[in-house]
Amino acid sequence: MKKTTTLALLLAAVCGQAQDFSFDLTGSRKAPEGTVVVTEKTVYSDSLGYGYDLQPAPVKGSKAPYFFSVKVPDGNYQVTVTLGSKKQAGNTTVRAESRRLFIENQVTKRGELKEYTFTVNKRNPVIDEKERVRIKPRERSKLNWDDKLTLEFNGEAPVCSKIVIKRVENVPTVFLCGNSTVVDQDNEPWASWGQMIPRFFTEQVCFANYAESGESSNTFIAAGRLKKALSQMKPGDYIFMEFGHNDEKQKKPGCGAWGHFIYNLKIYIDEARARGAHPVLVTPTQRRNFKNGKLVDTHGEFPAAVKFLAEKENVPLIDLQQMTTVLYETLGEENSKRALVHYPAGTWPGQTKDFADNTHFNPYGAYQIAKCVIEGMKCAGVPLVKFLREDYPGYNPAAPDALDAFHWDNSPFTEIEKPDGN
Repeated sequence: MKKTTTLALLLAAVCGQAQDFSFDLTGSRKAPEGTVVVTEKTVYSDSLGYGYDLQPAPVKGSKAPYFFSVKVPDGNYQVTVTLGSKKQAGNTTVRAESRRLFIENQVTKRGELKEYTFTVNKRNPVIDEKERVRIKPRERSKLNWDDKLTLEFNGEAPVCSKIVIKRVENVPTVFLCGNSTVVDQDNEPWASWGQMIPRFFTEQVCFANYAESGESSNTFIAAGRLKKALSQMKPGDYIFMEFGHNDEKQKKPGCGAWGHFIYNLKIYIDEARARGAHPVLVTPTQRRNFKNGKLVDTHGEFPAAVKFLAEKENVPLIDLQQMTTVLYETLGEENSKRALVHYPAGTWPGQTKDFADNTHFNPYGAYQIAKCVIEGMKCAGVPLVKFLREDYPGYNPAAPDALDAFHWDNSPFTEIEKPDGN
């Protein structure tokens, strides 16, 4: 590769202008023109603009997860990864940003290379020259909010030979607005449906998860999260809204299912439509609250308010409350714990007390609920389902994936503090 090409790419990265990249992770001296050769010494820095990040670079024979970051402006990026190696067999899972799942458990034989493409949304808190999203202190380390597009290579034997990243403008973006049941959770053992759903769609659609733990329909707006999403929104995009868990705890005058809640949701709908985007309403996921073997609802009139607004405004409705009721009752009072963050003390580093969280999902639960959302899209006639991958088999919450058949490779980062909200 010519030195002038390398220098041009480096300068573009430093200036934040480069939006198309090609990286050879094998260290080959025969990489084509325009491709940056990466070695284990290529460590990310803001001045370089790309490199291995967060964890040590991979070495031959290592099975440890590793991360690769590239400094890029806000937008959607089509990422093509070539998994496998001429020197070793592999089993690779690919996630991006704050643990959004894209490729899972792909086996490659020694000498076998497989190419996969997906589209990732990257953002930072800047809305315009004067305003920024008011992210919480615990969000400041979230990969979703930095200036980098970060890829995580995990699995039983993760191996990637090449990464190509290209800016794309012609795919619909699905903006996810919600709380801790939707947000991209960075750390084990927490997970939410919003970070699992990209795995089931092709590169022809992009999910931008703006949800955050503890948010309600009004605080999401007040923090500038909706305004940031609207600043990126274009005709043909979608906005999904799942609120209620935290709204129902607000007791001030004017609050309640039929007060500020539906008033706020109407703002999302109107603002999206004003930009040519398509709103979709989602009822809140159930809490695991059993009595005599049956799930007892905790959401009061909030799901009914969502349904009323969907009918009044002619907005597609995904009844996630109903589907998660079926899911939890099918799993049963005891086994349903295995879909949520229920772990005895000592399961995770630094965990001194039992986890017994009946609201927040673990990866298995989040994976099941993402499939519920997809089935809800089908029932509601949301056109996005035409972008489902061929390997999506369909789903019935009354017949969930076998608990012991689900495989998840843990990220190297854990968190003992539970997400905001309940």
